[in-house]
Amino acid sequence: MIEIDITKPLHGVSGEMLLEAKLTIAEGDFVALAGESGSGKTTLLRILAGLEHAEGTIEVSGETWQEKSFHMPPQKRGIGFVFQDYALFENMSVIENLLFVQKDNVLAKHLLEIVELSELSHRRITTLSGGQKQRVSLARAMMKRPKLLLLDEPLSALDPSMRTKLQQEILTLHKEFGTTTLMVSHDPSEIYRLANRVVMLEKGRIKSEGTPKEVLLQRSSSQKFSFTGELLEIVEVDVIKVAVIAIGQQLVEVVIGEEEARNLKIGQSVRVGTKAFAPIINHV
Repeated sequence: MIEIDITKPLHGVSGEMLLEAKLTIAEGDFVALAGESGSGKTTLLRILAGLEHAEGTIEVSGETWQEKSFHMPPQKRGIGFVFQDYALFENMSVIENLLFVQKDNVLAKHLLEIVELSELSHRRITTLSGGQKQRVSLARAMMKRPKLLLLDEPLSALDPSMRTKLQQEILTLHKEFGTTTLMVSHDPSEIYRLANRVVMLEKGRIKSEGTPKEVLLQRSSSQKFSFTGELLEIVEVDVIKVAVIAIGQQLVEVVIGEEEARNLKIGQSVRVGTKAFAPIINHV
């Protein structure tokens, strides 16, 4: 169990504000931190990592990481942190980057198998693509079998197909190692695929929290519209089929017919429109 109760003054996009976060996170949860830029998401990750100080308390599995004037050093917190810019040692090979964290060849080779980089283990970091570097960064973050994995928009610079592939690898690592994961993301489809819980921040405060559907789903719209989004899932609810679609920063649910369900494919770009208040979906 992770207990967080912290405050920290911030200078946000709208001026001075106070980051206030009071959260209880169960072990093994995958929590997505969402919200506009400047709402305090990355700062909260850095406070958990011990890279920034705040007022309040943090306890992880009964161990105090922060209270009053005590702040446990980052290297003692048992965390893995994946940054947007990879933060790899470019003068080292792929496997040397992993072994620098922990001298465990068996674990390093296993992690490289998971992220499908075994054949590139002796390549220099400078010769890798962006997606390959991000896989190395993920594998390196798991070298100490962290209690807590912190992901700061790790896939934001990658193309859609690579993002989807790495999302699956993140989920595989999360489940295999039983790690509690916190991820900053602006991508509703990414959140829907990975997280079992979403915490929405607004101007430093928790606006809402719950499952991805509870927090991100846009249900109230009676006006005419036409939007393009990504089809995430088709589920059966009683005798009807419902399509779950990511549009911008929201998820929408649309009732569809049998023929539509047969013709649509998960991951496909679709256009959602309405005619006389009856939503229709067409693939793009």
